[in-house]
Amino acid sequence: MPHGDSIEAALRAYVDAGALAGAATLVWRDGRVVQTATVGCRDLVTNLPLERDTIFRIASMTKPLTTVAALTLYDEGRFALDEPIVRHAPELARLRVLRDPNGPLDQTDAAERPITFGDLLTHRSGLTYGEFHRGPISRACAEALGGTIDNSLGPDEWIARLGTLPLIEQPGRGFHYGLSTDLLGFLIGRLEGVSLGVVLERRIFRPLGMLDTGFVVPGEKRTRRAGLCGFDAGGQLTALTTTPGGHALAERPDGMTFESGGQGLWSTLDDYLAFARIFLGSGEVDGVRLLRPETCAMMASNQLTSDQRRTARMLGMPVFAAGHGYGMGVAVVMEPDKADPLRGRGGVGTVGWPGAYGGWWQADPRDNSVLIFLAHNMPELQQMASGIGLGAWSAIAKFHELASA
Repeated sequence: MPHGDSIEAALRAYVDAGALAGAATLVWRDGRVVQTATVGCRDLVTNLPLERDTIFRIASMTKPLTTVAALTLYDEGRFALDEPIVRHAPELARLRVLRDPNGPLDQTDAAERPITFGDLLTHRSGLTYGEFHRGPISRACAEALGGTIDNSLGPDEWIARLGTLPLIEQPGRGFHYGLSTDLLGFLIGRLEGVSLGVVLERRIFRPLGMLDTGFVVPGEKRTRRAGLCGFDAGGQLTALTTTPGGHALAERPDGMTFESGGQGLWSTLDDYLAFARIFLGSGEVDGVRLLRPETCAMMASNQLTSDQRRTARMLGMPVFAAGHGYGMGVAVVMEPDKADPLRGRGGVGTVGWPGAYGGWWQADPRDNSVLIFLAHNMPELQQMASGIGLGAWSAIAKFHELASA
C-alpha cells in the first residue's frame, strides 16, 4: 500500500527546492484509487494551486493513445501490420535513406521496401526527430515540418513535406524514436475521413469518459490548465510563452488543423487512469472493450529483436539494452531487476511511456496497479545536458519507489 503522506512530503521537498513548480500523483490498485497528491502551483503567473483536475500537456504520453486508436482500426480489418502505408499516403512512394545519419542530405539510397503500418507502430520506419541529430537532417526537418505540436501546416501538406526528407535508416531495420506516431495519427484520420481528434474522441475518449482530454482545452476549462513552465539561464523556474524548441504555443491559434498524435494532447490524472486501465483488463475497462485481448497483448509485448533492443538510442543513450523492450507505443518490462523506473518498473509485462514535459505512468498487470505522475517541466535540451531541469525525473523515481513500497 502506498504511503500517501510520504509521497506528498517527497513532492513538497522538490517544490520547495525549486526543482518543480508543482506535481500531481495517483495510485490505483485492485479496483480503487489508493493515493493522490497535488503539490505546488499549476501556473507561475497566477500562482493558482495545482489540483486533482488540473489539465496538463502530456507530450509523448499521447503516443499510446494514438496507438490504441490505430489498433481499434486494425481489429476491424482496416489495415494489416505488413501493409505498405503508401496505399494511403502516395506522397511517400519514393523515399530515400541517408547513408550516414549525420551525413549530407544528398548522399542517399532508395528505400529497400515501403514503410508498413507495423513499422510505424514500433518506431522502425526510419523516421526520426530531427533535433535528436547533429547532422543536416536536424535543420532540414525543422525547416520542412515546423513544430511538432502547434503547427500551421495541415496534415496533407505535412505528409507531403515529410516525403521530401530522407529516412535515417532503412524501414524495418532499427528502432528510431520520432515522427512515426504523428504519421500514424494522420493516416488513421485519412482512413476514417475525419481528423485525428475526432477519431480519438469516438474511439477512446467518449467510450472511457475522458472528458478533459484533447488537443485543445475549451475556454471554460482554461483556468484549470497548467501553465508552461521551464528554467532560466541560471536554472531558476520561470513561466514560458512557448515550449522548448517552439513546438507548442501558450495559446493554440483558432483553425489550426495539425493534431499531433505523437505529443499533442492535454489530459488529467483521472482521464489517463481510465485509459491506462485497459492494460490491466486485456483491452477492456468497466465493461467497455477497446481492443481484442490478443491485440492488447500484442501491443504490450516486445516487438524488437535482440539486436534492435541493443542498438536503440535516444539522445545517444541506450533505451532498451537492459530491462525493457518496446511493444507498440509503450515500453515493456522484460527483466524487472534491470528495469529503469523512468520507462516503468514492475512485474514482467508492465507497460508505460513518459512524456518530455514531466509526465509519466505505468500499468502493472501482475499487481493490478496504475501509477501516474503529471507535471509541467520544460527544460531545453542543452539545459538538461548541463544538469538543469532534471528534478522531475528524480521526483518520478522517488514517487515510484514510495508507491511500490
